[in-house]
Amino acid sequence: MSSAQVLTPGAGVGVVVGLGIGFSVLMLAIGYLGKRYGKIDATNNDEFSSASRNVQSGLIASGIVSAWTWAATLLQSSAVAYKFGISGPWWYAAGATLQVLLFAAIAAKLKTNAPHASTYLQVIRARWGNFAHRVFCCFAIATNTLVSAMLIVGGSAVVNQLTGLSIYAVIWITPLSVAIYTLTGGMRATLIADYLHTAVLISLILCFAFTVYSSSDIIGSPAKLYELLQKVPAIPGNAGGSLLTMRSREGLVFGVVNIIGNFGTVFLDQSYHQRGIASATKTATTSFIMGGLAWTPVPLLMASSLGLAARALNGFPGMAELTASDVSQGLAAPAAAVALLGKGGAVAMLCLLFLAVTSALSAQLIAVSSVITFDIYQPLAKKPTEKSLFWVSHAAVVIWAVCVGLLGVVFYKIGISMGWLYVFMGTLIGAGVAPVCAALCWKQANKAACVYGSLLGLGLAIMSWLVTAQSLFGELTVDSTGADYPVLVGNLVAIMVPILILVPASYIWPDNYDWSETRAIQAPDELDLDSPAEPSTPDVEKAGFDKSSQDGQVIATLDGKMHEHSAIPKHKHEVPDLDPKTERFTTILSIVLSVLLILLIPAFMCIPKIWSVGGLTAWTAIIIGWMFCSAGIVVVWPVVESRGALLNMASGIVSDLTGRKKM
Repeated sequence: MSSAQVLTPGAGVGVVVGLGIGFSVLMLAIGYLGKRYGKIDATNNDEFSSASRNVQSGLIASGIVSAWTWAATLLQSSAVAYKFGISGPWWYAAGATLQVLLFAAIAAKLKTNAPHASTYLQVIRARWGNFAHRVFCCFAIATNTLVSAMLIVGGSAVVNQLTGLSIYAVIWITPLSVAIYTLTGGMRATLIADYLHTAVLISLILCFAFTVYSSSDIIGSPAKLYELLQKVPAIPGNAGGSLLTMRSREGLVFGVVNIIGNFGTVFLDQSYHQRGIASATKTATTSFIMGGLAWTPVPLLMASSLGLAARALNGFPGMAELTASDVSQGLAAPAAAVALLGKGGAVAMLCLLFLAVTSALSAQLIAVSSVITFDIYQPLAKKPTEKSLFWVSHAAVVIWAVCVGLLGVVFYKIGISMGWLYVFMGTLIGAGVAPVCAALCWKQANKAACVYGSLLGLGLAIMSWLVTAQSLFGELTVDSTGADYPVLVGNLVAIMVPILILVPASYIWPDNYDWSETRAIQAPDELDLDSPAEPSTPDVEKAGFDKSSQDGQVIATLDGKMHEHSAIPKHKHEVPDLDPKTERFTTILSIVLSVLLILLIPAFMCIPKIWSVGGLTAWTAIIIGWMFCSAGIVVVWPVVESRGALLNMASGIVSDLTGRKKM
């Protein structure tokens, strides 16, 4: 029995199953309210997968924070804080933020160059043909496989540690419960659930932070934490052996691995492209910048609180003894939560983890469903109906949920931890990053160089990773292949080889692509709209529908009146109205912010060799303040943006309850 186990297995079942059912009911309620008062129908395939492409920036930003908050965001960030000290949280947070910031430019290009596409892989197929499409489909599915596996492996380990519930039970219950609530809502309801997840998640992290730095009898202040960390045995590779320094060799190595690996998990993951597709055209870029900056303090504050507290409390009564394997599994933060708050900390940690796992896994289910529907089924079916696409997308959610359960069992049986998967992922998927960016953004990108460069990069990355592990440790084991320098070499080779091939080749033999084929993807006349979402003419007349010649869509009203609806461009080659100045400004801003996060701020943080107690206190105040700013962006702002729709919905509910017809 784990020394951190303070809850019963029944409590674990209650959290995993109870919250899963609760969110399923919530999804059904959101779907009903949207259909009843907002004329939103999740049985429409575009609404199910892309929320009709008109979601405002605040809700998209909230969805980005939720989808980017994995189990690893909370657990791995705390693990690197435990191992490397204050450098670990910064390199985790900053190293996984710049990809979201830079993705703003990708989102803008995707909205411009493929306004009707449902996946980024459709753009690759239209531009480069079937072989390239198959290659990058493999990269996309590999990305979703790694992310889904990390969520399940990390989540199940913590639930088992805190409650004693069978890991196998958690591995199967979690994806299936998430599949149920994902199926009931679709993309828009998922984004609304993400908003609720994010609000609770931020509240719980602030609760942990104030416990560590203010109210705890054991720590209770930055000064006390500083005192306890000073007593920790020297850390190899850190300046002065201290945890209170940014000058950490292993911390920097982790930062490089983290940056490279997360390029793949953002740029190759359909769930982020899905949010770009779902966003309103004029706010596609700002959504990702807002979401990225709002996400940064989530792992930063979590790790700087529970991760450092776990190290400081090592050896204290009530604190679980952590082995290197326990830390790799992400168990440092849960152990600290239990040591500080007892059963309350365990329950809060379970809820926090459940929200992170289910929200991110829901995004993965929708993403894989879209890839299977639009990149596997649709090309094979030639002329699919909207009804058939709808059923395939729903079946794909269930299929992937089962696959995730199988993956979790396999990785657990062979001893692969969340930490190992996290540092390995860049080696496997990093070679696809530059070619995909080139395919979506660069008209000169050479097809052969991008496709074969990615394959060569993958092969060389795996070879160099294994050779380095064998050379340094004399054996190939889970421990040796997950060590710092083998994964660093593998990640660097994966990201750099395709760049070194495709950039010169594209200048020497440019494609000079004009995007006409990608702008025609799924234009309004390409799909057979033989779907229940569009009633026959008599039904239209009875229900008060109107076929508007203005935008070519059915505009549904329950009262027979004309309502404004987001239009699909009349012509397949029409480009959405995206201001070039806005696009240029947000691209430059994302680059500037990335340089600040990765170069300038760490440079200033490295000035003191070892931080003073005043430095730690100031830093704590800054990141807590940053978290409150994040709450303003992703909790308050979405409500402000949607105030009109919320008031209309409230008015409709009141009218229904009082029996008065809404005018």
